[in-house]
Amino acid sequence: MLYLRRTLVLWVTLLGFFARAQENTDNRYAEPLDQVLKKIETRYGVTIRYADTLVKGKLLNYARWRFRPDVEETLKNVLAPFDLTAKKDGDKKYKIGDYEYYRWAVEDGWAELDRIAAQYKNAPEWEARKRTLKQCILEKLQLAKLPSWPISKPIITPLRTYNGYTVANIALAILPGVWVNGSLYKPSKYKGKIPVILNPDGHWPQQRYRADCQLRCAALAKMGAMAFSYDLFAWGESLLQFKTEDHRRGLAMTIQALGAIRILDYLLALKDADTSRVGITGGSGGGSHTVLMTAIDDRIKVSAPVVSLSSYFYGGCPCESGMDIHSCAGGTDNVEIAAMAAPRPQLVVSDGGDWTDKMPEHDFPYLQKMYSWYGKKGDVQNVHLPSEKHDFGISKRTAVYRFMAQYLGLDINAIEDGQGAIDESKITIEEEKKMYVFGDHGERLPAHAVKGFDNLSAIFEAAIK
Repeated sequence: MLYLRRTLVLWVTLLGFFARAQENTDNRYAEPLDQVLKKIETRYGVTIRYADTLVKGKLLNYARWRFRPDVEETLKNVLAPFDLTAKKDGDKKYKIGDYEYYRWAVEDGWAELDRIAAQYKNAPEWEARKRTLKQCILEKLQLAKLPSWPISKPIITPLRTYNGYTVANIALAILPGVWVNGSLYKPSKYKGKIPVILNPDGHWPQQRYRADCQLRCAALAKMGAMAFSYDLFAWGESLLQFKTEDHRRGLAMTIQALGAIRILDYLLALKDADTSRVGITGGSGGGSHTVLMTAIDDRIKVSAPVVSLSSYFYGGCPCESGMDIHSCAGGTDNVEIAAMAAPRPQLVVSDGGDWTDKMPEHDFPYLQKMYSWYGKKGDVQNVHLPSEKHDFGISKRTAVYRFMAQYLGLDINAIEDGQGAIDESKITIEEEKKMYVFGDHGERLPAHAVKGFDNLSAIFEAAIK
């Protein structure tokens, strides 16, 4: 009798367990996500690749109800609740990653630009929208009222002289105890006032210390301009004050814009700066920064965003899209923001290996239309390099050199060989430490330097009150 009683208890317990484990409306048909993905692989004959950390411990409600005849639709239904997406990774292969808010399907990006463009039909209507956009962007960046410029002398290293140009490293205070750091390239010999060209860095290894960045700035200096190359926030020497992960915070976008404004304030106050000839060029994230700064700062007269501009890509780093500027005026995108440069000359450099791959097909014609309203259709140009990838290589630099020479009155002959090709061979590539402002190990960083993102946020909030 005791045996029968124990057996009955065991069966009741097991039945209760299986009842609880059974998928039904009581538990919302929940299944572990990793098991669901294995079922998808079996059912559709595909392979799905993912990092364990993306799926570990995640339960999917109404799991089997999300399956559809099409595997891609099924993956979309299954992954959407977790802000995950699946991308094609070969024949019957998929790779799961985080949802990318900043990357749209091409047709979606084009449709959005068409929706935006339908709101204005002529230059006066566009100028009204542009005013609205500019004010909103400044407000979203929290820069509608600029914080006071700290009364602080720039920190400048001794001049280094090379073939046809000089270099000095400079740190400019943009908030109390916070600097933007860079290197100022100038022609070794010149008379009178010369153009100013900002060169923001992009998201490539070695930051502004890279060879291609040095080549570009030195070449522009040899052509007759002062070219300032500067760090992104929490990159380069900014890492003496902040952590790498701080670069991926929304405020990074604001601090970088403030840094560029203060760089212009400083450079354009120099006695040898021609305030009527001011340019900016940057690649990748530096290209997004180029578009933004040209839109909000009328002192910039010529711009050249490189491998960055697209209606279906909003900038994958918070330093490009971390502040909510794209909600302005009922919604905008980077191509419309680039149109805010009109009628100031603008060169768009694109390639076939990134999100600029279709620039000539839809986005550039929109820009041409906007410039045509001012009778300046020829002042927006596109150099498209379909066989090239995402970099700031010689082809891209050549396009920038010739454009800046055309519109800023620079001497392109200074960097050409006997056959008219660009020759950068006489430019010296410096070792990284030579480009530091604060010493080989940061030993010259002032004692009152702000350190840590929380301290920066507090100082910024106090400065804009």
